[in-house]
Amino acid sequence: MIDLVAQRQVPYILMHSRGTSTTMDGLSTYENVPDEVIAELLELRERFYRAGVKPENLIVDPGLGFAKAGSQDWDLLRALPRLVETGNKVLVAASRKRFLGNLLGDENGPRPVAERDIATAAISALSAFGGAWAVRVHDVAATVDAVATAHAWLGVTPPILVPHEMSHENED
Repeated sequence: MIDLVAQRQVPYILMHSRGTSTTMDGLSTYENVPDEVIAELLELRERFYRAGVKPENLIVDPGLGFAKAGSQDWDLLRALPRLVETGNKVLVAASRKRFLGNLLGDENGPRPVAERDIATAAISALSAFGGAWAVRVHDVAATVDAVATAHAWLGVTPPILVPHEMSHENED
């Protein structure tokens, strides 16, 4: 894959993971999740660079939910500024993930997948504020509204996303 990305000079999302979909849960042991995930991403990033991939074509993704357990996804989200400092675009793909279901669950178990969009929108707004280049979501409209609202509150100018409703801001 590395050689193909270098040859074609196309954008590539470099996502952190360990193992396969059947083995990754058993590979979620870390001494320090942000340190190790960032180090592993940077090590792999260097392989892409050595093959001739341009830095602007690599987008890093901390791989929320992939070989992560318990509070590890939250640790990575709190470390978003460190990922942004690596110099590559950062993608945060938290949409409807298991760690949200566990956070929002109750005595009956995790919150159902389809009921995690509000939490996803909150993470997306915080990620945009934290410097993420993009977020991957299922409910685009809610996310656009959340990001635009957060940017309006924070006075981000120009806002990154402006839903059509904001064009009527002078109306009561």
